Amino acid sequence: MEYLFMVIKAFIFISIVNVWIFRFNKPTPYRGGAASSMKEEFANYGLSVPILYMVGGLKLLAATLIFISIWIPHLLLYGAAPMAILMLGAIAMHIKIKDDFKKSIPAITFLILSIILILNQ
Repeated sequence: MEYLFMVIKAFIFISIVNVWIFRFNKPTPYRGGAASSMKEEFANYGLSVPILYMVGGLKLLAATLIFISIWIPHLLLYGAAPMAILMLGAIAMHIKIKDDFKKSIPAITFLILSIILILNQ
């Protein structure tokens, strides 16, 4: 079971880094509205560029803490709790602009994985 939690932590970290660094200016099927970049997605939500960078920084920090918790377990809650809250916000934004359910699947997945990590620490 310990290895499963390590895989979940690594998956969250790699996925968040991929979305917020490598795919930041690229389209994905999960972008809110018809956005082709992260900036367009946040504009669709009615959120400003400073909020975009704040959310991105928080998600990257939370994902990093989750990953580091593989070796320093007491950091898990400091990463997983904020990640869960941020994912609730992401789901709310998809609902706000009436996105198809499919676009919320990544946020729902990360919310569930974060809750699983919190409950099993």
